[in-house]
Parts: sequence; structure tokens; C-alpha cells
Amino acid sequence: MLTLYHHPRSTYARRVVIALAEKNIAYTPVILDMAARENRAPAYLALNPYGRVPTIDDDGFILYESAAMLRYLEETRPASPLMPEDARGRAQVDMHLRLCDAQFARPAGVIVFPKRFLPQARWDLAAITTARAEIERHLDILENQLADQDYLVANQFSLADIAYIPFLYFLPLMEITPPQAIASWSARLLSRPSALASVPDI
Repeated sequence: MLTLYHHPRSTYARRVVIALAEKNIAYTPVILDMAARENRAPAYLALNPYGRVPTIDDDGFILYESAAMLRYLEETRPASPLMPEDARGRAQVDMHLRLCDAQFARPAGVIVFPKRFLPQARWDLAAITTARAEIERHLDILENQLADQDYLVANQFSLADIAYIPFLYFLPLMEITPPQAIASWSARLLSRPSALASVPDI
């Protein structure tokens, strides 16, 4: 049985939870109390030396990077596929996974983390403004790609879309108004049962 160590408020863990739901994969959830620093306990650090979530343990095989987990789940449990069959489509999914992390998730963290967990007096407003502009530039690029299709790759729901869901959820918190195609795509993704079932409490 696959075990997922996570926390419901973790954006990176949420994308794995969504993929598990979309693929109907049974797993054992282990929710770590981050406030109590369970993620820094020696037993957990033996699994994930970075002390972050998520981590998966698949009969002793350990992964602790969410994009790698998404690919692994697809490779080992191909039912309800979330990747195209052809090499070019799979490469495009890989490209979007990497771009999501580099161009969206990274600057989103600059905005979302302080707004969720820190008092306003500790917000770095200059860094937030820069991060917001970076995200808006990235969304403008995606807007062109989504102008005539519903999903990022081959016009079918895939891991590329799943990677974005936890961060699209926080567009209002980031005070970003998405362009038209992005807004429609975001609404489409956030209304999926897997996304609705994993909405964080903040």
C-alpha cells in the first residue's frame, strides 16, 4: 500500500492528492502536524531529509518531490491515464510541470506564504509586487496557448493541469486577475471533484 505523508495546507502535497483521486489510487494518508514540527522528527527526516511535504513511501520506495511523484504514479499505475501516449505529448507535459514550478509556483510562494501565515507587518511588499508581475507574465504566455483549447497538452486533462490547480486556487489571494482563457481554464480545473475534495481550510 502506498503511503502519502502530507499536510492539507501544502500546495505541493495537494497536487499529489488530486492525482491520486483522479487515478482512483488507494493510499494511506499520514498528516504531519507541521506546527508541532513533526516534519522535523528524526523518523520523518530519515524519509525526507529536507523535512518538507509531501513524501510517498511505496513499499519502501521513497520520493519527496511532487513532480517526480506525479510522473511515478503515472508510470506505475497507468489506469485512468493522465499523460498522452505519444512522446511529444509526454514531453510537453514534462515541460509544463517544470515551467509551473519555475514560473508560477516559485513566485506564488513569495506571495501566498506570507499572506497565509505571517502578520501583514512582516510582508515584503516589494518582493510580492515583483512576484506578482512575474506570474502575470507567465499567465500571458499560457493565455495564448489556451486560447483555442481547454487544457494545456493535446486538449486533454493531464498532469500538466494538475500541477497548476493548487496555485490557481490562490489567484484571488495573490490579487491577480487572470485573462479570459486562463480564467475559464482555472474554473474548469477548480470545479473538478478531485479539486473540490482537497480545498485547504485557508
